[in-house]
Amino acid sequence: MTGAQEKQDLIETLDRHRGFLVFTTQGLTDDQARATPTVSALHIGGIVKHVTATERGWVAFMTGGDMAAAAGDWWAGHHMGADETLEGLLADYAACAQETAEAVRGLADLDAATPLPEAPWFKPGTTWTARRVLIHVLAETAQHAGHADIIRETLDGQKTMG
Repeated sequence: MTGAQEKQDLIETLDRHRGFLVFTTQGLTDDQARATPTVSALHIGGIVKHVTATERGWVAFMTGGDMAAAAGDWWAGHHMGADETLEGLLADYAACAQETAEAVRGLADLDAATPLPEAPWFKPGTTWTARRVLIHVLAETAQHAGHADIIRETLDGQKTMG
């Protein structure tokens, strides 16, 4: 597999899982996107906002930027504010997807490794390749699409699949 083909495969797979998440938002009002109908504090608008911020943070890390600055405030990044709309969050997510695709296509090498930032959940001195970062973003997106699907099904019975 060529580097360009592998990059395209990763982008397309990430796009597929983004599509599952976006599907869960179809037809929701802003109030429904803020609703927390399960025992979890998660809500669909907050999930969309979170995966956008997380993806931007990891892409910044992968391309040598400031991961923390790109990801923004952790708490605010998980909650759809009263002044935010689902439409606006989805537009930002779509922009993020474009930014990610451009960044991935611009990478010289998916094997380029960068030391992870110090955090209790990372073993000191660990490095991740760009490929590993993208796989992590893909896994996060898929996991949160599942969360959103459960919330949506609780709201009104709609399912992404099945």
